[in-house]
Amino acid sequence: MPQPTFLPPDLTTFCRLDELGLQTIGQHLSPDRAVLECRVLEPDRWCRKCGCEGTARDTVPRRLAHEPFGHRPTTLLIRVRRYKCSGCGRIWRQDTSKAAPARAKISRGGLAWGLAGLVLDHLSVARVATGLGVSWSTANAAILAEGRRRLIDDPHRFDGVSTIGVDEHVWRHTRKGDKYVTVIIDLTPNRNKTGPARLLDMVEGRSKAVFKQWLAGRPKTWRDEIKVVAMDGFTALHERGCSAGLNPPASSSDRAM
Repeated sequence: MPQPTFLPPDLTTFCRLDELGLQTIGQHLSPDRAVLECRVLEPDRWCRKCGCEGTARDTVPRRLAHEPFGHRPTTLLIRVRRYKCSGCGRIWRQDTSKAAPARAKISRGGLAWGLAGLVLDHLSVARVATGLGVSWSTANAAILAEGRRRLIDDPHRFDGVSTIGVDEHVWRHTRKGDKYVTVIIDLTPNRNKTGPARLLDMVEGRSKAVFKQWLAGRPKTWRDEIKVVAMDGFTALHERGCSAGLNPPASSSDRAM
């Protein structure tokens, strides 16, 4: 861009809070944390019970961990307005579901940052928790739920799959033995040269029954569309694919995908 166009500084846009339905109204910076004071953009003054208009009563704070900027965790301090209905007397708060799920401690922007850091940047959960300024258990539970919502709970993630890859992965080393998962990858975009491969599912264990049970849970019409199964060179994996009703790869080039 030889002649870029500059706009006045806007903390709301810079921190992507406009995507969460928030606007920054203040900031407090300390050496170990940044706190951004926000307000909800949508008034939400109409009663959902009787439909009458409510009057502003007071505000209550809601704190959310947000994506960090630099090495300093960022906290959103949202001033949530409370209303009282002029008809039925009901009291409610402004809707903040665009910023975060109900009772969540991390904003949607923070969840996206944590999930990207875990999957794309190969950060540990401990590092993600430190960046968000929350405990390990809070970060782990929230990011697993977000990953499940985006990946596992997506009803369209199985659409158009004709080539899958199956392999085993050690996800935890223990004194009593290693813990394995069976990983199923969609290799269709890779094979068709339309994009990168993508994760379909991970199932605990690596036995023949594990993969067979996973396949049994898929519709027969979907299984009939699978043309190639890429596996490693172990005979056991080929036996799994054949016994589950799928054909093993026809050549070493398929196995190398």
